[in-house]
Amino acid sequence: MSNPKTLYDTDYAAWASFQGECLRAGRYADLDVEHLLEELSDMGKSERRELESRLMILIALLLKWQYQLTALSEHWREFDGRSWRATIVEQRKQLDLLLRKAPGLTAASAQVAAAIYRDAVDLASKDTGLPAETFPLSCPYQVQQILADDFYPDSAQGSRSSR
Repeated sequence: MSNPKTLYDTDYAAWASFQGECLRAGRYADLDVEHLLEELSDMGKSERRELESRLMILIALLLKWQYQLTALSEHWREFDGRSWRATIVEQRKQLDLLLRKAPGLTAASAQVAAAIYRDAVDLASKDTGLPAETFPLSCPYQVQQILADDFYPDSAQGSRSSR
């Protein structure tokens, strides 16, 4: 067997398999602790990045729903937001799966939503053509609302209710 540290750089799958074998056999002295710690740290970072990305997309969609759905529906009778609804449902399902696989992220969800909110506004602004100033300065939705299957915010004009 090659040096585990060299194997990490040349054949990641073989390195991971070897690390698993060492752990199962209790051969802790053979573990590549430095790279294992790096991998564990990266796993947490990757899950957090996914949480940030999915919340940003979902919040941007909710903002579009609230601030643009009525205007589009008034201009195009056939526009009813079904494609937006499908994307909202998909993002919520993916977030649900992520939070079930990594329940420790649940506690960080509100903080993450607040941290990425301005990015969600930027995304919604670019997608809708509405100025960023159209949207609230801070996230108007609670995390429980963002993740709730039945939450669709009222339109800004108040002429369309939650669905």
